[in-house]
Amino acid sequence: MTVATQEAPKGAGPYASLVPLRHRRVAGRVLLTNPWGDWAAVTPEDFARLQRDPEALRAELPRAFYRDTVDREALVARAREKHRFLRAGPNLHILVVTLRCNQTCVYCHASRAPMDRQGYDMTPETARRAVDLALASSSPGITLEFQGGEPLAAFDVVREAIEYALQRNATMGKSLGFTLVTNLSLMDDDKLDYLVSRRVQLCTSVDGPAALHDRQRRLHGGSAHAEAAGWIRRINARYAELGLDPDLYRVEALLTTTREALAHPRELVDTYAELGCRAIYLRPVDPFGFAARAGGRVGYPREAFLAFYREALEHILALNRQGVPMIERFAAIFLTKVLTDSDPNFLDLRSPCGAGIGQVAYNHDGGIYTCDEGRMLADAGDPLFRIGHVEGSTYSSLVNHPTVRALTVVSNLDAQPGCVDCAYRPYCGVCPVYNHAAQGDVHGRMPESPWCATHRGILDLLFEKLAEGDPETLALFARWTTVRPRTHYVHG
Repeated sequence: MTVATQEAPKGAGPYASLVPLRHRRVAGRVLLTNPWGDWAAVTPEDFARLQRDPEALRAELPRAFYRDTVDREALVARAREKHRFLRAGPNLHILVVTLRCNQTCVYCHASRAPMDRQGYDMTPETARRAVDLALASSSPGITLEFQGGEPLAAFDVVREAIEYALQRNATMGKSLGFTLVTNLSLMDDDKLDYLVSRRVQLCTSVDGPAALHDRQRRLHGGSAHAEAAGWIRRINARYAELGLDPDLYRVEALLTTTREALAHPRELVDTYAELGCRAIYLRPVDPFGFAARAGGRVGYPREAFLAFYREALEHILALNRQGVPMIERFAAIFLTKVLTDSDPNFLDLRSPCGAGIGQVAYNHDGGIYTCDEGRMLADAGDPLFRIGHVEGSTYSSLVNHPTVRALTVVSNLDAQPGCVDCAYRPYCGVCPVYNHAAQGDVHGRMPESPWCATHRGILDLLFEKLAEGDPETLALFARWTTVRPRTHYVHG
């Protein structure tokens, strides 16, 4: 709910001296936020005083809460910086080079195909056409992300796309980067030599200790955990041999939190620390791909995830205090929005979302989708988010597609019921594809949405910590928002 909802001349109405404010009760306090992301946590008694007399807390609240102290030019500059991602086209271009995969994951989001299946690999011609469309983006910086299935199963296509992109970009001069999302079990020395030589960022999955990881990510004839852990260590050692900063240049790893994982928050975090990971992303299971059909086995109420998240975050903070450098990426994304005037442009947590205007996904068969989640739904039989094909589509036809326009509108939080009055409006975002998959409606119903419940719960926890004001915790959180460019991965 809002304390004041619209501009009014001074003296008109009981809250005329205040800018529009939203409020939410968090851990015994009342959190107040304004449209630009400034915040304050007050006692319920002080909130009652503010409702009776807007001037009662003028000395305690941020200056930007009062109309007569607002620096309009500064606020315009802040808003421009926070929404700078709207000044360019899609920067993330996902090439699904194959659906074939040599692992069987209980929650698979990618609708994998067995390794011996034919017709599930992207052709070199399709890869080149996808690169042409990606480089046509008006964004000055482009990242090509190779996914699967297991992209190392179609390594020749990955190499073709990289070499073609480098050749094309030699005359275009864009900032160009490459990312490979892999389970690492098909890695070998020759592949690694090539990927390191082309400065490809490597990302993998680690679902916790070996026993848990191997139950969730089954590798026929071997241990998926042993393969991932061994290659993580070897790749990180290679970066060190190159003289790269070990805090910046390490294999990135992701965790998918299943029902079984909920019982092991500390062990999961410790596994990442033992592998030398500097970050962990505690993400819940999403209703895409095979995971939608396996929900009864891997899914859970969001309250259970939030209890898991709280214990894991507390453990990460404890490790930080002991000198173990690690961040939790969900928290770091939100804290950057809360504590700075920057937005990390995480495509699922911005307004509007990145579907079609921040990212584009190219399937193995040449079909083009608003995002990777839209591609996953298509593989499961729902083509709603398909916006073209590499043969016949232009960059303009993709970004101006009616579906892209619709998703941009429905993911604008200022027009989203349930979001427009939320205290977390300045920091959050919605995913229309998730809404469609989970609730059958791209608008979504936020009061009932697991997506909303997850983000609301995480922000409640973070603001609880911020309001407590522990100096060591505040210093750690500030460090988590620090952005250090990783220029080694950038070409051009």
